[in-house]
Amino acid sequence: GIEAEVIDGTTIKPLDMPTILESVGRTGRCVIVHEATRTGGFGAELSAQVQENCFMHLEAQVVRVAGWDTPYPHAFEWEYFPGPERVKRAIQQVMEN
Repeated sequence: GIEAEVIDGTTIKPLDMPTILESVGRTGRCVIVHEATRTGGFGAELSAQVQENCFMHLEAQVVRVAGWDTPYPHAFEWEYFPGPERVKRAIQQVMEN
């Protein structure tokens, strides 16, 4: 019952911030998913830019779904990477606000 706009930033070089900001302006929400660690990862920079440019449009906090802030565990890579369940919980979180 939830519709989402999905923007794949890895296919946009250079990163098309106007497209991202227009989407956040329309929806009032932003979930950022990336495989790097949560702290210091690209998602943190993207979150900061969305917050700086869309603050008055946001209806919920910007949520990041990222790798854990631990050394990369090769034996447990699928638990480390943001998977469908973690993304689903993040989307539900921003929709509850």
